[in-house]
Amino acid sequence: MKLHIKNGRVIDPANQIDGVQDIYIAAGKIVAIGQAPADFVANKIIDATGLIVAPGLVDLSARLREPGFEYKATLESELQAAMRGGVTSLVCPPDTDPVLDESGLVEMLKQRAKIQNKAHVYPLGALTVGLKGEALTEMSALTDAGCIGFSQADVTIADTNILQRALQYASTFAYTVWLRPQDAFIGKGGVAHSGPLASRLGLSGVPVMAETIALHTLFELMRATGAKVHLCRISSAAGLDLVRQAKKEGLLLTCDVGAHHVHLTDADIGYFDANAHLTPPLRSQRDRDAIRSALLDGTIDAICSDHTPVDDDEKLLPFAEASPGATGLELLLSLTLKWVEDSHGTVSMTQALSTITNSAAKVASLPCGALSVGSVADLCLFDPAARWLVEPKALTSQGKHTPFIGYELPGIVKATIVSGHVAYEVV
Repeated sequence: MKLHIKNGRVIDPANQIDGVQDIYIAAGKIVAIGQAPADFVANKIIDATGLIVAPGLVDLSARLREPGFEYKATLESELQAAMRGGVTSLVCPPDTDPVLDESGLVEMLKQRAKIQNKAHVYPLGALTVGLKGEALTEMSALTDAGCIGFSQADVTIADTNILQRALQYASTFAYTVWLRPQDAFIGKGGVAHSGPLASRLGLSGVPVMAETIALHTLFELMRATGAKVHLCRISSAAGLDLVRQAKKEGLLLTCDVGAHHVHLTDADIGYFDANAHLTPPLRSQRDRDAIRSALLDGTIDAICSDHTPVDDDEKLLPFAEASPGATGLELLLSLTLKWVEDSHGTVSMTQALSTITNSAAKVASLPCGALSVGSVADLCLFDPAARWLVEPKALTSQGKHTPFIGYELPGIVKATIVSGHVAYEVV
């Protein structure tokens, strides 16, 4: 299949491209940008007039719910949601059922995802067997099976000896460990940010120090082991200050933030809106503003959707009893564009797209996120001027719960191209 994408505004942060150019694709790869190669005859021409042509989005955290939680979502539904959202590469955490702690399970997941012929799926292997924080997994075998790193998902390792051994082993073989900084005991069982609002609502709190204590411990272990760590879902201003200092010190460190935390605060819980029950919890406006600043100065490397589809039975409950999580694959692009809108000119389209394309790909060491000649043709074509109303019926994901229900957001994906084939297109 030979594709010719014409008249689109090409924005590629990795190569510092921003202008109207044509892109030519053949045999699953980009063969030219600007001028057509000699004797190039397209099988399909896509007129991208008025659209932005960007690298396919890279999502650093999307739970696909298979295996084990098919009643919440399926590979088919969530990968189709990824196509609707322009996400062509995604990283999935290991907290499935059974947990991704054996190579056979990883191989099965990758094979089932490949059959779908949609987004590229990159699993994280479990750092400890069963995510129990007791015994290390066979990281070498899991890497051979296709894992790009190792994670505990949202489960903390209480025993720092175990965590130290895990980091030592990972450092020896240059594996990246993906961890969410959360103390195992402080804030345990909490459902909202510790503060005046949680107190008024009578909700158990998760204090900021649950994040900062975990960061202090982790950074000491990183200094001792030399391990490379990716921090998942930083949520507080105090935590970001520590990350900023650690990066200046030279620790091998990257971090991301959930798209929800770029926009919302604990005030968005409103009258016990369970859609706003997230992990980590939505924090104060000061924390939200610090997140936006950290995205601009490079302290935060990437925005992820933190896609966690939850079914009605687990979400339509009192706030404290509802399962945390929200759908996000189809909102990642729009929420990033909303950040540009909200900045009133201080954030450029190129800066914003970088956090969900090349910068995210760099974090995970993935061969994507750029529109380079010779690279795999993963692209997202979207209309930045179009707007859509977030409501359950508008979501392809099997998870219909998000705190952005009722919001009108910018950006509608018109086509998603994966490895040179049109995987999604609005006709």
